[in-house]
Amino acid sequence: AMDVNEEAMAANKRAFLDFLDQDVGKGVYMQAVRDMVQSKRHRLTIGMDDLRNHNLDLARRVIRSPGEFMQPASDAVTEVARNLDPKFLKEGERVLVGFTGPFGFHRVTPRDLMSSFIGTMVCVEGIVTKCSLVRPKVVKSVHYCPATAAFMSREYRDITSFVGLPTGSVYPTRDENGNLLVTEYGMCQYKDHQTLSMQEVPENAAPGQLPRTVDVIVEDDLVDCCKPGDRVSIVGLYKALPGKSKGSVSGVFRTVLIANNVSLLNKEANAPVYTREDLKRMKEISRRNDTFDLLGNSLAPSIYGHIWIKKAVVLLMLGGVEKNLKNGTHLRGDINMMMVGDPSVAKSQLLRAVMNIAPLAISTTGRGSSGVGLTAAVTSDQETGKLLKVVHTLMFGFCTSSNQMPVSRGKKA
Repeated sequence: AMDVNEEAMAANKRAFLDFLDQDVGKGVYMQAVRDMVQSKRHRLTIGMDDLRNHNLDLARRVIRSPGEFMQPASDAVTEVARNLDPKFLKEGERVLVGFTGPFGFHRVTPRDLMSSFIGTMVCVEGIVTKCSLVRPKVVKSVHYCPATAAFMSREYRDITSFVGLPTGSVYPTRDENGNLLVTEYGMCQYKDHQTLSMQEVPENAAPGQLPRTVDVIVEDDLVDCCKPGDRVSIVGLYKALPGKSKGSVSGVFRTVLIANNVSLLNKEANAPVYTREDLKRMKEISRRNDTFDLLGNSLAPSIYGHIWIKKAVVLLMLGGVEKNLKNGTHLRGDINMMMVGDPSVAKSQLLRAVMNIAPLAISTTGRGSSGVGLTAAVTSDQETGKLLKVVHTLMFGFCTSSNQMPVSRGKKA
C-alpha cells in the first residue's frame, strides 16, 4: 500500500512542478518563488484560478481531498526554491503552500460548515473572537545517552501534519537497553502553534440565533497575523478529531480548521488606501475657509438643520489632541456625546450616519449594552490556564447607543 501511496505522491508532485514551471522559467509562479526567496518568506500562495486554468482536474482534486496534495505541493515548491538558491533553506526546512482565490460553494461561513465538508478544503469568513498564546510545538526531539555516548532523534506528528500517521507525544526517557536519555533542547526542532476561535459575521447571522464559531489551528508563519476583532477569511482543511469521553471514544467528533492562508478582509479599515486624486481633493478642501461647516453639512445630509449637533458628531469622530500637563495631569483627546431631545428629532438617525462612516462602529440599545460585554472580557486560556483578553463587539471603534433604559436594582448585579 505504501508504494501506491508514494507513487501517487510523486505523481502529484510532478503535477505541481508542471504548474509552477508552466512557462519554462518565465512564469508568474517562478517569479513568485524568486520574490519569496528574496524576502526570506517560507510560504507560497497559489491562486485557485491559476490552478484551474492550468489543470481543472488537479484544482478539483486539491479542493476535494487536500490531504493528498498539501505535502506534494510543498515538496514541489521546496525543490524549485532549492534549485533557485541552494542556501535559502537549511537542512530539513521546507516551503509551505497556501491557497487563495475563488472556492465556489466551498466558500462558507462557520454556520455552513456541515459534515459534508470534512476532509475538504474550505474558505471560511468570519470575525476572530479569541486568540490563544503562541506556543512552540515540538517537531523533532534529540536525545543523548551518556552511557553509550549516542544520539537518537524522534519525530512527532499530530493531526495537523499531512504525511504519515500521528505519533504519540511522549518523550522517550530510556533507550532500548534501559539506559537513561538526556534531552538536548537546543537541538530539537519546534514550530509555532496557535489556536483561534472564529465567529460568523453578525450581519449575516440568522436573526434570533446565536452566532456559530469554529476553531482554527494556525502554525509557523501564520501565527499572530490576526488579532481578536479582525474580519478574516481563512483557507484551510476541515478536519474531525475524535472526542474522548471517560476513556471510551464517543460518536461525536470535534472539528477544527487547519489553516494554510489567512487574509484580512478589513485591511481598508486599519490602513485606508488613498489615490492621488483623493489626496488632491483633501488638500483643496483644507484650503477652504468653511471646511468645518462643510464637514458638518456633509454628515447625514438628509436631515435638515441641527448644524451644531452635526459639528459635534464630526469632532467626536475625528478626535482631538491629548495633553499631558507638567504636573502629570492627563487630558484625553476624545470626547463623548450625549444627545437629549424630543421623540423623532433624528437622534438615532444621526447615530446611524456615524455607523455608515466609521469603519469600526457598533450600534446598541439600552438593553443590549452591558458595559463589560460590549468591549472586552478576560477569560482563561483552555490549554494553559493563563488569562487572555476576548474581544466582543466593540474594540477601538465608536459605540452609538440609543435609549438607555433605567436598569432595575435586580439586574445591576
